[in-house]
Amino acid sequence: MFKLDDDFLASVGLSGLPEDQKRPMLQHIYDTLELRVGMKLAEQMTDAQLDEFEGFIDRKDDAGALKWLETNFPHYKQVVADELEKLKNEIRASAEQLLSASMSGAPESNNSTPSAP
Repeated sequence: MFKLDDDFLASVGLSGLPEDQKRPMLQHIYDTLELRVGMKLAEQMTDAQLDEFEGFIDRKDDAGALKWLETNFPHYKQVVADELEKLKNEIRASAEQLLSASMSGAPESNNSTPSAP
């Protein structure tokens, strides 16, 4: 579906990140995307659906959660694509600032992407 790697960082203007900051940045992007997609889908779920889906997450049953999403929310891939595009645009808009902070030795916690409003 999509790949978070050096090519992704280049596509959003972050190819200049120091090597030791690329993996943490990719992990942060993944975590942010996962949170946003989860929130977007949760808004559309009934309480019963949310409980059922959370059961898969609590059991760390990624395959079961994915199958459940495919069955109950067949449009989830579009939600992922939409949220990824929004996140990419936010990163592009702040890439220069992120690179500048990384070059000045700013702590990792300052190298975060903007949060959703």
